[in-house]
Amino acid sequence: MSLVANNVESDVESIVLPDGLRLVRDEEGLALAGDEKRYGKPLRVDFVAGKAAHRRRFGGGRGQLIAKACGLTKGVTPSIVDATAGLGRDAFVLASLGAQVLLIERVAAIAALLEDGLKRASRHNETADIAARMTLRHGDGAQALEALVASADFMPQVIHLDPMFPHREKSALVKKEMRLFRELAGDDNDAPRLLEAALNVATHRVVVKRPRKAPPIAGPAPQHTLEGKTSRYDLYVHRSLAR
Repeated sequence: MSLVANNVESDVESIVLPDGLRLVRDEEGLALAGDEKRYGKPLRVDFVAGKAAHRRRFGGGRGQLIAKACGLTKGVTPSIVDATAGLGRDAFVLASLGAQVLLIERVAAIAALLEDGLKRASRHNETADIAARMTLRHGDGAQALEALVASADFMPQVIHLDPMFPHREKSALVKKEMRLFRELAGDDNDAPRLLEAALNVATHRVVVKRPRKAPPIAGPAPQHTLEGKTSRYDLYVHRSLAR
């Protein structure tokens, strides 16, 4: 496991947060906390237990839509950049299926949570091997994707993007965790620029996760789409991953 070049977690006190939010440490690790009525329980990254453990054991392996979109098939396990890492859930799934994954996260507080979660996962027998396949960098992929990839000495066959979709008032209160995340990250208004950067850096394909009925990101049209119940993956293919 390779973490950020400048240890984000060790510099937690210098991270600027919106009023009412704070990074706290307890026996379970680092967490982002605020008013529970507004934001819910403290937010942390846990790759060992909970939803991550359940999906690792029962998620469907390479039959999962994200695995198909990123090209994980029998005999093919590409290297993947998750350029919008967020809480690392998709990256952890891909790493659990054997892929080497570079996580890029632009929000310092979220990067700190990721770093803490990866450290704890690396100390647990069931997740240590998975964490060893995950590398973290703190930075803005839309601004410096090529440099961030180079800093990790990583060969990006596939780049996965899951940009924050602009919220609508009807859905603004759906999930407290999402509300907390938006306080920090906002909407990804530079998604077209990120897609352009990804297309320039990925050697084989770019995969973009979107709400099922949302329009594609502005720019070139995807060559293929894979649809699920609530979301879809737009695929921009340079060349085949098959050996």
